[in-house]
Amino acid sequence: MKILVAVKRVVDYNVKVRINADASDVATDGVKMGINPFDENAIEAALQLKEQGKASEIIAVSLGTNANQDVLRHALAMGADRAILVETDSKLQPLAVAKLLQAIVAQEQPSLILLGKQAIDDDAGQTGQMLAALLDYPQATFASHLQLENNELLVTREVDGGTETLALNLPAVVTADLRLNDPRFVKLPNLMMARKKQITTLNAAELVVDTASRLTLIKVAEPEARKAGMMVTSVEQLLRQLRDHEGINL
Repeated sequence: MKILVAVKRVVDYNVKVRINADASDVATDGVKMGINPFDENAIEAALQLKEQGKASEIIAVSLGTNANQDVLRHALAMGADRAILVETDSKLQPLAVAKLLQAIVAQEQPSLILLGKQAIDDDAGQTGQMLAALLDYPQATFASHLQLENNELLVTREVDGGTETLALNLPAVVTADLRLNDPRFVKLPNLMMARKKQITTLNAAELVVDTASRLTLIKVAEPEARKAGMMVTSVEQLLRQLRDHEGINL
């Protein structure tokens, strides 16, 4: 079984993001970048399935500029077998990403497509669902546990009332939650070896996919600062403050 894992290059999760002076977007110049954490969980899930003897090949794919090679080499260092870079200078929105991934799926014909449940830069959480719709594949989002038996994938996911387990026939699309696993530590020798591995590069234009933006980013701004809190000395004072300031009928 072949598994395709999509990985995105984002601002490192340890970095405090800043906004450009013109409020046009988040500043990325000179900022440490890295693999999207949820995508790392997706890679780990694929590796575990391969270690169980249930997958034969893992392919990592990323969309973006040549700089995206670093996250693909991270995936190779973790244990992915191959890496594909779909090169484009365009700022891709979720639907465009899903369409490009659909084209890669058509070429590679994987039995399972894994993605992170969302990217920490835009928190859209849409690409996996859009990809499943375009492919007309069954899907399971926010996966916290995977179990593959024969051609059936059991996926446990968290819902408002607790958890639910879905049974999917392959091929399928699954998006990974942080609770799915703890990604393995990447050792320096593996990173050095990954630098020597070949990355297949495709030009996004060659895939003949409409990547036009459907949304326009008007402005990026910091959230408003929270108002200072108030200390109360008793429950009675708390209730009085709630009544006076919130208009609550107590």
